[in-house]
Amino acid sequence: MAQTRIYMNASKSEADALFKLLDARFEEDGLPISVFEADEENGRFEVSLYAEEEDADRVFNEVGEAVATLPDPPQLLREVLPEIDWVAHSLEGLKPVRVGRFLIHGSHDRNLRRIGDLAIEIEAGLAFGTGHHGTTAGCLQAIADLLKREKPRNALDLGTGSAVLAIALARAARIPVLATDIDPIATQVAAENARLNGVGALVETHTAPGFHNRIFAERKPFDLIVANILARPLMRLAPQMANHLTPGGALILSGILERQRDAVVASYVNQGFRHIRTQAREGWVTIILRR
Repeated sequence: MAQTRIYMNASKSEADALFKLLDARFEEDGLPISVFEADEENGRFEVSLYAEEEDADRVFNEVGEAVATLPDPPQLLREVLPEIDWVAHSLEGLKPVRVGRFLIHGSHDRNLRRIGDLAIEIEAGLAFGTGHHGTTAGCLQAIADLLKREKPRNALDLGTGSAVLAIALARAARIPVLATDIDPIATQVAAENARLNGVGALVETHTAPGFHNRIFAERKPFDLIVANILARPLMRLAPQMANHLTPGGALILSGILERQRDAVVASYVNQGFRHIRTQAREGWVTIILRR
């Protein structure tokens, strides 16, 4: 069934207020709500709420009533999301990625698997196949290196996308992994990928922007957090990362351009993190820190 996205454009402070308002209004309905930085240069955000097609008119009207209570109500927009064959969509650009024992592949590349591989089959996901293999591979390498020396017990994959990193952690370490994303479609795809790779019982998926979900309070503290998103959101999240990571816990960050590396490291050092090392790959860096 098609979904309708009901959304508004706002500043950062306005987006935070809108999220709190909608979260309280639709808590019992369980409707996914996300906050996305649509224009980084101008600091503009989109606040979106997703409803099933049959409920779209009712929800749209209720959102309108809720935001009308604000001093300066934003313009309310809506769009019907197309029903896409996500498998076909993702396989158009999916290329295998090999990092150590990890092999990330589509079903059409199963013949590339070798004895001893930790093969992860990704059939669908908007977040995979984007060409940013430097970030994915960097995180996989950091995970592989960490697991040689220690075994985390409770991990978080923040901004999971297709859940490839969550699946890699669950497969290699056999531990529970919380996988979250701001996009409800990505979250659904992530859950399907976890089941496909035999770790559906270990990987728990939730739609949540940043740390705005009660599941984080229930599952913290984590002794490993992996976040492959973007530099500016990572810098803003530094205090919350510290709040959700155990003392001595490891943090793996990526989605960071080489020129952004120093600013990201500084924001985490200011929160009591210690920089362990930085790995560069294809113009991107993966930063490993410890609290």
